[in-house]
Amino acid sequence: MYEAAHVYPDGESTASRVAHTAARHGYEGVVVRARDATPDYDALSSVDCDVVDGIEVVADDPDRASGGIGNYRPKTTLLLVRGGTDALNRFAVEQARVDVLTRPMSNDGDFNHVLAKAAKKNAVRVEFDFGPVLRLDGGHRVQAIRRLRKLRELVDYYDAPYVVSATPGSHLQLRAPRELVAVGETIGFSAEQVREGLAEWGRLAERNRRRTSESFISPGVERGRYEEDD
Repeated sequence: MYEAAHVYPDGESTASRVAHTAARHGYEGVVVRARDATPDYDALSSVDCDVVDGIEVVADDPDRASGGIGNYRPKTTLLLVRGGTDALNRFAVEQARVDVLTRPMSNDGDFNHVLAKAAKKNAVRVEFDFGPVLRLDGGHRVQAIRRLRKLRELVDYYDAPYVVSATPGSHLQLRAPRELVAVGETIGFSAEQVREGLAEWGRLAERNRRRTSESFISPGVERGRYEEDD
């Protein structure tokens, strides 16, 4: 299972500290949600945790987000687009070049059946962000839980792909997989749904790395050695 975290200077902790902490928590890997962060990924290869380079496009509107996608897609393993408004949510799920729509229900953003169908069609993963449930309290937490439940119902009904994260901004905000499973079960998710959402980050990274390898031509077609019949 994998977590996706912000690292310094986007977050409060270095990529190395986040990766080491993730490994201690039992994660196989961690995705770096880079915006201004530029970790030395080669140096992180010695960490007992797969560190995946990712870029999260954060923009005010679809036009600016489109520019970010065009610029960063060739340069990163995982490309994320932060939603949170109706326009950005719709834009992200309609882009096959986008791997994950993050935080779709933040900033009063909405998600409906049309977007769920588009996410499935374009294989854009929808993020279940457990961060607000873990870090807010009172009415704000109640509202976050309500939005997550609505999002879960839509994603589940239309069989849209998804990921799960606590959106940690430091190594101190990382939570072990078993803790996120417990949180998920409390708010209406099954344990299997949470585990699948955490594992999906790793599957996405593996898929994209394979696609950028020299052997990949197109889905289902790869270069390789051909055995000749005697």
